[in-house]
Amino acid sequence: MRKVILFALIMLSVFNVDAQTKNQIKFTAKIANRNSDTLVIRGANNFTQIIPIDKKGVFAATFEAPKGFYQFSDGHEVSSLYLKPNSEINLTMDAKQFDETIVYKGKGVDESNFLALYSLNNEKFQNEAFTKDETEFAALLEAKKKWDNETLEKGKYDAEFQTAVKNAFSQFHQYAAQAYQSNAQTNKLKGKPSPDFDYENYKGGKTKLSDLKGKYVYIDLWATWCGPCRAEIPFLQKIEEKYHGKNIEFVSISIDKAKDNEKWKKFVADKNLGGIQLFADKDWESEFVTSYGVTGIPRFILIDPKGNILNPDADRPSSPELQTQLDTLLK
Repeated sequence: MRKVILFALIMLSVFNVDAQTKNQIKFTAKIANRNSDTLVIRGANNFTQIIPIDKKGVFAATFEAPKGFYQFSDGHEVSSLYLKPNSEINLTMDAKQFDETIVYKGKGVDESNFLALYSLNNEKFQNEAFTKDETEFAALLEAKKKWDNETLEKGKYDAEFQTAVKNAFSQFHQYAAQAYQSNAQTNKLKGKPSPDFDYENYKGGKTKLSDLKGKYVYIDLWATWCGPCRAEIPFLQKIEEKYHGKNIEFVSISIDKAKDNEKWKKFVADKNLGGIQLFADKDWESEFVTSYGVTGIPRFILIDPKGNILNPDADRPSSPELQTQLDTLLK
């Protein structure tokens, strides 16, 4: 999945529509090719429900939760769902085809099935539309607006759910247009000299990008508070191990706030992070970050040995395409 998971981000602002009333929820899940033995459901006001797998290979729990929007995660990917009073939710999916295989059965699951379908449609739109010219993109965005509204109107959904989703539609469409323009500007950076940086190194002193000329440089922009960033760390560690000794440096740049510098250092130590670990000088407003038009993380950048930008929005460590590209470059 690409990082433009706009709908999931937008729904964070409307997580619970009724935070005062808690309702009993029965939840079970059977997941093929699971990534973890634990599922986590998160909602507003720090709501967290951890569901371990049982001896039968089923994730099962009964818990209380306010009506509203939530997200569940298997430790690698995330999906949205909607909890209603007295819901009895039976989820089935294959973690190798996460979005494509999510199916909810039981009581009070129509809204969650809509969110799963909508997420899949969003991903399809993002994969197609962001590679088109401006005229084609505009046409695809108009077609998506029509599909969104017509699909929502066909279902018999909770009134509060419909209101929240319609608001999210509007934000999605606006943000998608902005993201397209940002993506177009980013693509123009290919082949140009990369902006430099001079950032605090976890091991002491400072490190400049220009210090690394002569090698390929794979940069990870991340933060300790970023869940998707943390999910990529095990994959990045495997990539670093595979290409150890090759003509490439792996650089992780934290954009945590200055006040969280010690938290960053502790995280690097606790997780035994490898590569070159740096701390940006002005978090999101750091000149290197703004030069690349970064609006979301994790963000990965690939630079050639001459210091020119190969890819200003490179594949994630979890993407097989990254290894294919690195194998070609480093053979």
